[in-house]
Amino acid sequence: MIKKQIPNFITLLNLLSGCMATVFAVQDNLVAATVFVCIGIFFDFFDGLAARALKVKSDLGLQLDSLADMVTSGLVPGLVMCQLLFKSLNPSASNLTFFSTETSWVVFIGLIITLGSAYRLAKFNIDDRQTDSFIGLPTPANALLILSFGLILDYHPDSFLSELIQNTYFLIAISVLSVLLLNAELKLFSLKVSNLKLSENWYRYLIVVLSIILLVTFQFVAIPIIIFVYILLSLALQKIS
Repeated sequence: MIKKQIPNFITLLNLLSGCMATVFAVQDNLVAATVFVCIGIFFDFFDGLAARALKVKSDLGLQLDSLADMVTSGLVPGLVMCQLLFKSLNPSASNLTFFSTETSWVVFIGLIITLGSAYRLAKFNIDDRQTDSFIGLPTPANALLILSFGLILDYHPDSFLSELIQNTYFLIAISVLSVLLLNAELKLFSLKVSNLKLSENWYRYLIVVLSIILLVTFQFVAIPIIIFVYILLSLALQKIS
């Protein structure tokens, strides 16, 4: 039936977006890579909605979704981190040549993000605890965190984060931290709602309002701040629950 394939088609659009983002990441066009990752995340959100609305959820869709996310939210941020590491080591160089003998092995540390994302996605598929919350940072959120660094360098070169982003040791630390956050036993709330009651969803409304305020105030610099506020709020909710 055609209806059964609608969510899978949306998932394939996510994968296509991730493939486009991969090409741009390799070419060091980090802005275009980020745009296509955001498009992919958009499709990733709606393929699940479509499957539930049409009542055509399937094991095939689950596996296809993870494969698409592996490219869009796993491979791309790893490649972007490689580019950022290269820039930190070679400030005057124009572009990373992945297979050049002059390229430092340090650049490829960024790919641990891709490995950590793969491990997290595999765990998600067999973990029945993540129906209404997440265990570990979701790969799309981690991808936005990493990709925001390229946007900050391009659009906010004078921000307090720009100097850090150009520091090799900081980038290596962030790469390791992102792998740990992806796979940590941290219960993080989902933005999915079953109703609109304020008493049951106040923290979801709070993070949305805070995100809007931070984005308007700090623009792309707000993205890493929002991710860490989300983590801290989730941890706080566990303490009071």
